[in-house]
Amino acid sequence: MNSEPTTPEAAPRFDTKIAVLLRDDLEQWQRLNVTAFLVSGLAAEFPEVIGEPYEDADGVGYLPMIRQPVLVFEGTKETLTAAHAKTLARALPRSLFTSDLFATGHDAANRAAVRAVPTASLDLVGLAVYGAKNAVDKVLKGARMHP
Repeated sequence: MNSEPTTPEAAPRFDTKIAVLLRDDLEQWQRLNVTAFLVSGLAAEFPEVIGEPYEDADGVGYLPMIRQPVLVFEGTKETLTAAHAKTLARALPRSLFTSDLFATGHDAANRAAVRAVPTASLDLVGLAVYGAKNAVDKVLKGARMHP
């Protein structure tokens, strides 16, 4: 991966891409919730995507965030299913959110809900993927940028 710029004005170039694919029939609150959950999985697994902590002019500190853009896409249920299959075939790092997770209330229940459904039957509403730009682009074929 290319190094980060030494000045705020220099634009970094990333060899990797972080993308979230949301099903196009989600309500707005669901889109936001699913996106937050999905990127948290990638950030937890790949600490290299996390930048340095922030500090304002008064010296008040803030937590670090993902250091590269997170691109958000949307697509049909079929587009999401195809993207999921491509992430599996390419062994790309991914996080998922199924419709069942809207009815759970905590992490253990989320994992149990996913574990109860075979891969081919997962009712996906969101998928995040991280990897080389060209590989992620191929996974997202058919999806469009979220409005």
